[in-house]
Amino acid sequence: MCGIIGIAGGEQAGLLALEGLRYLQHRGQDAAGIAALSGSSFSRRLQLGMADSIRLSGEQGELAGNLAIGHVRYATSGSAESGAEIQPLYVNSPFGICLAHNGNLPDRAELAEQLSQSGNRHINSNSDSELALNLLADELAAAGRPDPESLFAAVGRFHERFSGAYAIVALIVGGGLLAFRDPNGIRPLCIGSKETAAGRLRIAASESAAATGLGFAHERSVAPGEAVLFGADGSMIAKQCTPLSRLRPCLFEYVYFARPDSIMDGALVYQARVEMGRRLAERVRREHKHLCDADVVIPVPDSSRHAALEFARGLEVPYREGLVRNKFVGRSFILASQQKRRSAVRRKLSVIESEFAGRNVILVDDSIVRGTTCREIVDLARRAGAKKIHVVSTAPPVMYPNFYGIDMPTRSELVAHDRSEQQIAELLGADSLIYQQLSDLQEAVRASTAASLDGFEASCFDGRYVTGDIRLDEPAAGGRPAVEATA
Repeated sequence: MCGIIGIAGGEQAGLLALEGLRYLQHRGQDAAGIAALSGSSFSRRLQLGMADSIRLSGEQGELAGNLAIGHVRYATSGSAESGAEIQPLYVNSPFGICLAHNGNLPDRAELAEQLSQSGNRHINSNSDSELALNLLADELAAAGRPDPESLFAAVGRFHERFSGAYAIVALIVGGGLLAFRDPNGIRPLCIGSKETAAGRLRIAASESAAATGLGFAHERSVAPGEAVLFGADGSMIAKQCTPLSRLRPCLFEYVYFARPDSIMDGALVYQARVEMGRRLAERVRREHKHLCDADVVIPVPDSSRHAALEFARGLEVPYREGLVRNKFVGRSFILASQQKRRSAVRRKLSVIESEFAGRNVILVDDSIVRGTTCREIVDLARRAGAKKIHVVSTAPPVMYPNFYGIDMPTRSELVAHDRSEQQIAELLGADSLIYQQLSDLQEAVRASTAASLDGFEASCFDGRYVTGDIRLDEPAAGGRPAVEATA
């Protein structure tokens, strides 16, 4: 899971893209990068760490150009600490291409071998983003020129060869800014525009919050399989590049990753989370009436807050902010190792003891993946004097690996795998544990959008992989899944 942005039009596209990355920082903390295109010349600024770590010299013309793309990285393949894998990535042939990618290719080995055997492309890392760059370059080389028809045809062939989840923005010398999305629409991508004295500007971004934060009007999401081409003058051409598209967005985006003020495929994330809380409260009132006697509902900040507030309202139990988050500590879930995640939880959260002492507490979390954060929070609540602790998750049990851009590569690391709810509660140190039902989560998102959804990418909950080329036998070497060959 990463954040990507593209800006077209105006003289300061690079600086605007850099500012836009700050609205997407929650999607990746490992590295950040910007590339700008002026005429036929690229300028790039790449840095490990967050977007604010990119230092500009202040020289006139720095990151100059009418086209720019940016990326914040959450590494799910390759190395989180490799400077060579910071995006946007660059290749000089054909034309000159810079690319930023959000998503994941489940099995890169076969495609990497194909590109290597062709003699045209050398893959220098384990990054599937480098593979995506070289695959796009290979298809553009076959096209021979960077006109719109050739670019869209290249994207169509890319869709046929690259199976997985991806949203991509790319700068192409002589072509413009190309943005496109995988045929299942797993990873999000939206577009917007604004009028300025210098003319129209365009934006493509992982989330609409980046567009509106920069003053752009959010227009729509890029359709699954669609490609959009922006010119340096702010012009736009869009084309559907595959007949096999279906809209099946990732459910985990709505549960955890996305900002609540973002609109994704027509659904306001905030409203979807409120609906998650409402449906969960209805189920608790039907099936777990003893929880209605709890003294207080406390959210695990920040992404469970809106669901927890509606959940408390539905149960008619007081809502309190008993956990305080340190705003200077990033998201613990997207850190690269279990040791880093565990230590980050203690730095990130502290308790207001008066909200726990002597009380029966319901803790509302957005999801429970490895159990690291939840176990630490339950321990904090116990030491603060809570009598009973009931944990409620707005998501279903995470029981299967995710191979589409979320770092859940093996079943053994998932706390819900091969355990009952009671066993998980005991492992977490809680008195009870209740999960959202998958059908209720799906309906919560459906109720928040007028878009026609063909389904969801919910593989971490149900083990069904929408690309159809993954089977869960024993993991292959390196923790990757065993995969079937695709046509």
